[in-house]
Amino acid sequence: MAKAIRMSDIAEQLNVSTVTVSKALAGKDGVSEELRLKIQQLAEQMGYQKKSNKPEIAKPGYTIGVVTSQKFIEKGHSFYWTLYERILYHLSQLGHIGILEVIPVQDELDAQLPRLVTEGRVNGIIVMGNFTDEFRNTLALSGMPFVILDAFHAKYLQDSVISDGYYGMYTVVQHLLQMGHRRIAFVGSVDATTSITDRYYGYCRAMREAGLEITDELVIPDRDAQGNVSIPIDMLYQLPTAFACNCDSTAYVLLNQLKDRGVRVPQDVSITGFDNFILSELTVPRITTYAVDVDQMSRDSVKQIVRRIQNPKAAVHRVVVSGSMMLRDSVKRIL
Repeated sequence: MAKAIRMSDIAEQLNVSTVTVSKALAGKDGVSEELRLKIQQLAEQMGYQKKSNKPEIAKPGYTIGVVTSQKFIEKGHSFYWTLYERILYHLSQLGHIGILEVIPVQDELDAQLPRLVTEGRVNGIIVMGNFTDEFRNTLALSGMPFVILDAFHAKYLQDSVISDGYYGMYTVVQHLLQMGHRRIAFVGSVDATTSITDRYYGYCRAMREAGLEITDELVIPDRDAQGNVSIPIDMLYQLPTAFACNCDSTAYVLLNQLKDRGVRVPQDVSITGFDNFILSELTVPRITTYAVDVDQMSRDSVKQIVRRIQNPKAAVHRVVVSGSMMLRDSVKRIL
């Protein structure tokens, strides 16, 4: 390998100082034009490579689309807004950018590709939340690299990142059992999303291990056909001692419904949530919940989509992110 030519090598050949060579090559004063020309010519002949003081320009990063359904964005106060903000942060840390597209409900039903894909504006997609099979299949057939965040479909081989809904809800119900509760209701439309389904089965396992029967009355839907939160507690023949809600938004609505009916929390009934969304700390009382590690989920989804873009034939990765209990004021110990 050829030796790099230094200013001192040029200076030695012309019997001048290195400072003189430096001034000549930089175009500074203090060197005669005749000597400057000699130095420049010799530098060229010897193959001297002038070092640039300018920082290297970073290679352009990827543009990542972040797609979610209109039904998951609740007047600007959605769990998915928090996920999106953390995704943007982790993309920026790696030199990439993100663009959000909210898919109208009808476009999802019609299995229309996101505009970010049809207009060729992105290198890959992070899909936040549960979509119809038809929509997901259309996206897969487009050839666009994508990762599913906060949803999982066992029959499809697709990269995904989910919170540990199964063991998370199992942990929540275990806490209620330890606090003396036995008549515990699950609040969530079980088949609405894969996340709710996972949390329901975690509830079932904890109840089964405790030898407790799960009657139809103890499984309460929390949304209507349009996806709006709606909890039919008026139809309950008897209140449970505790409600295990599939998410904090549902827990928040339920808490207010109970207050309107004169039911006190936790004196008369206990409530737990899931996600550790900001609503859980804004209520009175504050809601005991299971904290999903939003930052880790966002970080993993960014790593997954970059990996899929760079290596389209890589093996499918399914990442499950654990969380932790947040013990607050909405659960009462009973005898």
